[in-house]
Amino acid sequence: METQQNHEDKDRDKNKVTVSVNEQPVELHGRTATGAEIKTEAIRQGVHIQQNFILQEELPNGTSRIVGDGDEVRLREHLRFTAIMPDDNS
Repeated sequence: METQQNHEDKDRDKNKVTVSVNEQPVELHGRTATGAEIKTEAIRQGVHIQQNFILQEELPNGTSRIVGDGDEVRLREHLRFTAIMPDDNS
């Protein structure tokens, strides 16, 4: 008999994707994540960035788009992100 916890673990694994943040693999769970959630998980998993860094999604055509902390990203395998220190020349 399958327990509720085992069922939840299987559902969670089914929605697990590995993305890249600054060339390092980061496991995320779910179908979507905000920019803030991606940075939080990357930091938790040892990527040397900070929460205030600017997150960019690297697009297949060679360009990138900025992902704000509140912007939602539809998660799928092999997404690539770069997190850079904010430019403080104000």
